[in-house]
Amino acid sequence: MKEIYQKMIDEALAAQKADVSVIKEKRGGNFKIQDAKPYMDAASNMKPIGEQAQSVFDLHTNSVKTHFKMLNQLTDTVRPEDDPMVEHYQTPPVLEIVKEEDPDFSESVDKFVQSIADHEAIVGKESIRRYGGFYGPTCVVDFALIPGSTSNIVNQILQKTDIPVAHKQAILASKSWGMNTSYGVGDKFAQEIEAGATPAEATEAEVKQFQKLYSSPIEAQCELMAAAGESSFDVRKYMNGYKDDMRKYVKAAMDDDVHYGNIVTVPAYCVGDIAHHISQSTYNMCKDDVVMAIIEAATKVMDDSLNSNIDNFKSEFEVLSLATGSAACAVEYMLELDGFNAVMIVDLLTKRYHNFVQQFPTRGAASELHNCDFMDMIYRGYGYLDKARKARSAEPEELKPIVGGKIVDLSSIKDNEVIMNPQRYTYPSCAISVRFSSLMRLADYPCLLTSEPVTATMMTNVIALHKEDPASPVRGCKNCASASLIDFRHDYCQWRESI
Repeated sequence: MKEIYQKMIDEALAAQKADVSVIKEKRGGNFKIQDAKPYMDAASNMKPIGEQAQSVFDLHTNSVKTHFKMLNQLTDTVRPEDDPMVEHYQTPPVLEIVKEEDPDFSESVDKFVQSIADHEAIVGKESIRRYGGFYGPTCVVDFALIPGSTSNIVNQILQKTDIPVAHKQAILASKSWGMNTSYGVGDKFAQEIEAGATPAEATEAEVKQFQKLYSSPIEAQCELMAAAGESSFDVRKYMNGYKDDMRKYVKAAMDDDVHYGNIVTVPAYCVGDIAHHISQSTYNMCKDDVVMAIIEAATKVMDDSLNSNIDNFKSEFEVLSLATGSAACAVEYMLELDGFNAVMIVDLLTKRYHNFVQQFPTRGAASELHNCDFMDMIYRGYGYLDKARKARSAEPEELKPIVGGKIVDLSSIKDNEVIMNPQRYTYPSCAISVRFSSLMRLADYPCLLTSEPVTATMMTNVIALHKEDPASPVRGCKNCASASLIDFRHDYCQWRESI
């Protein structure tokens, strides 16, 4: 297995470094689709070995290639306002293909669509809670079953729907890591309420919107994008072209007995680096030298920690855990260099969230999405660093946090010229908040810290070893930062009840 572990590390870091190198070179400039070719090349080089399924890798690599091709045919750039959605145009076509190729699955989806209407009370209750901020900061489009998330609500309804379990799992996955449209449950309800509708009328509108995500995924996404003012390219042409190109790979995966939950997941999560992570918004954000340095430093900590532990891994899941855990340690460590820690930030952002709800009742459904990702990440890192500081006590040795029994190497942060010299980026005698302020920029956009290209690449490797088991959503307690420190919402989580 060591060969697979090393391959997972090499492929994941190749994806991450492709992003970072392009952003470092192009930041402050004008984004073009062709800028993302290094990432496309990195993804194209991914190959299965041993018992890994070729069909799973084909879903990943050909989705990236098709995404790159379609964008190049339709536009030469994507405006910042449109770039978050470029990874939401894959699951709608893939879901439609699976429905068309398997009439039994299509029948199950139809039953689920009816079940949404039958369980209007669940949709209404959860929409009201989301609208009013009942759960606190929560990811409505989270990849786990946390309270307030779309996955949580889908899971509740599926529990009351009489269809095969495998089909339930695929439907659940399609609105988890599989991003079936850009919609987050509760958004239509909020818009209708603020426009003067009664709660009953708003719930009825919400149910109809929710149903359409599954009955007509491509059409639903086109309508959502028209309402959002998307103007960078013709999204209908994109999805129809993508559907044509990907059908043979989806069908091959179905024939290879890849779980439908994985088929709707793998093609979506891997494409966002093209016109979303490598994008105009990223170029703009990374004009800040400290923001750029934080991303580079977290990447180096991941690299050093993964490769120094290559002989210590006992499963492919440990590789992924160390990748995300080491990055979490790196970001928390940089936060602590300015005298802050995760506990303080979770308190700050949670209080801000409740004010935000009152000021902006029609806020975007995903407005606090990445704040939650950021809080969860640093809270995880805080746990590891807190233990390491206590174990080190007063000794002068380097801080060595441990993730799953493996030492995280933070030494590269002290070697980073920018991170260790904040006085060069503000009033020099008072440079005590520089790293913190840049990290707050990243609190809205931590995708290269968590890291999404690394996670997507490693998950494809993992899924290729377990093609029959649905990998998403996460079927475990996420240890949400806000819920662990401030909000009492554990009773509403669905992780133990997951289909």
